Amino acid sequence: MRGVDFFRGFLRSPEQVGSIIPSSRFLERRILAMAELDEARCVVELGPGTGGTTRAILEAMRPDARLLTIELDPHFSAILEELGDPRLVAHTGSAADLASILTENGLSAPDVVISGIPFSTMPREIGTAIIEAVRDSLAPGGRFLAYQFRGHVGRLGEPILGKPEVELEMLNIPPMRFYRWRKPA
Repeated sequence: MRGVDFFRGFLRSPEQVGSIIPSSRFLERRILAMAELDEARCVVELGPGTGGTTRAILEAMRPDARLLTIELDPHFSAILEELGDPRLVAHTGSAADLASILTENGLSAPDVVISGIPFSTMPREIGTAIIEAVRDSLAPGGRFLAYQFRGHVGRLGEPILGKPEVELEMLNIPPMRFYRWRKPA
């Protein structure tokens, strides 16, 4: 059902959903490898959609870690809540409000922020506000990982976070670019 829900979400709000199909298992593996979740105690996922990557993140996380998902679509948030993992906090709202959402949920500064939100379809001011919110909220030594099929996040993020590490995952439809920044420790 996840694929059908994802496609319906795309039809409802194509500017908020970056693809017409969910992420591939190859993409999920690349996300986990680049996010380096082994020691993370607080992880944030921006734009989790129907939860394919959310499930993979939860499986890779420590048993004592927490995962905050921030999703604009209330239907997708409801699907995430059904996962039933006590480490998961599913929030409906804007990623630009990251600091207040963390505070509202009693969560510490995230060690990792993973983003699948389509920066290429949002107004520049909102994209910039989200990246600034991530920068301001990340723990020292934390990582921001964005996966996109266009390069907008790299161009938006570089003046705020510096030059990213970039990788490409071809085994996904569409192929995805990965942009990773590390906050100085």
